[in-house]
Amino acid sequence: MISVALLGFGVIGSGTAEVLTQNKSLIAARLGDTIEIKYILDLRDFPDSPFANLVVHDIAPILADDEVSVVVEMMGGLHPAYDFSRAALEAGKHVVTSNKAVVAAFGEELLALAEERGLRYLFEASVGGGIPIIRPLCTDLAPCDITGIEGILNGTTNYILTRMAESGASFADALAEAQALGYAERDPSADVDGWDTARKICILSALATGKIPTLEQIYVEGITRVTTADIAHAKQAGYAIRLIGTAELVGDQPRVMVCPRWVHASSPLATINDVFNGILVRSDFLGDVMFYGRGAGSLPTASAVVADILDIAGGSPCKPPRWTAAADGELASHDSYVCRRYLCFSAAQGWRDAVCAALGEVEYLDTEGCEVALLTAPMREDEAKAAIDTLAAAGITLLSSMRLIKSTN
Repeated sequence: MISVALLGFGVIGSGTAEVLTQNKSLIAARLGDTIEIKYILDLRDFPDSPFANLVVHDIAPILADDEVSVVVEMMGGLHPAYDFSRAALEAGKHVVTSNKAVVAAFGEELLALAEERGLRYLFEASVGGGIPIIRPLCTDLAPCDITGIEGILNGTTNYILTRMAESGASFADALAEAQALGYAERDPSADVDGWDTARKICILSALATGKIPTLEQIYVEGITRVTTADIAHAKQAGYAIRLIGTAELVGDQPRVMVCPRWVHASSPLATINDVFNGILVRSDFLGDVMFYGRGAGSLPTASAVVADILDIAGGSPCKPPRWTAAADGELASHDSYVCRRYLCFSAAQGWRDAVCAALGEVEYLDTEGCEVALLTAPMREDEAKAAIDTLAAAGITLLSSMRLIKSTN
């Protein structure tokens, strides 16, 4: 029998308990052993839960219990989640987590500690919810040189953008709908401002390149400025707008960014709607490989957590590779990034001459009324900034600016 302790009994913690209980016989048949929940750590009591007798409010008995071999951290936030994870490893216990914030900030340290102690630190559920992505990167794609990753990594933002496209709703209305359905938090900033996606793409970049950037080192832009006009212009040109996390190698330097992108209809990422996630991995031998599924939710995420527990219980030798923090000089410059760009600005007298001077040849999408929408030729990020500044100096007010996904140029 393998005894586990669950830290946190919220959405993912309760889902993990449900999966372990409901599929107990199936798991035992496949593993050749049983998995039992011995403790559930939470600040709250759950008197109506069938697991009420397992709830404790102090981690000390979990750390002191030699029968507990796996600690599963699903608390969220950095502290005390990191502190408890480190304490569990120091106490000789394997750790499984769904906590992307801890993995992104402290994964380097915790992976090193686990290796030093002959233990496992696994985090499949930290990226993509129930979508298997971390294990395939570490096993199936291990022989390949991964050159790029593009992903829809946040179900909340994808739902909002889908509703804006399908119903013509404004960002504010689509967000309110997502909150009413429980897809968005009361404070949705981590999702709509891009930070949730940023943590996840940093983890994927670390696995692919061995270097993890901090959030301060990468470009992050959310979806709060996407308008119904932007959605309409994208549809007209055969594109969908999605919040995309991108990690790519430029030579031997990773470049990581998060922003709303125009994704061409021919890309599989363009057809991923609602709360679903999709991750496109590009490698030298396999080319493009697509991972798709439910990127959040209690039971999908819990299934990834339990898969890690089974990996440990079954003695699988697979473990994520260690990474190190990326110094500024080890990251490719954002200014050198090249792509086509969508621009929408208010029409002003002399705008055509100003556009010609600043941008050269462009593809016009809309020149009627008081707004002008166009697509530029491929240009560097610093060139785009300079062109936008030139337009501003000519009295032209920029309303929207978005990058096209590079792979569809």
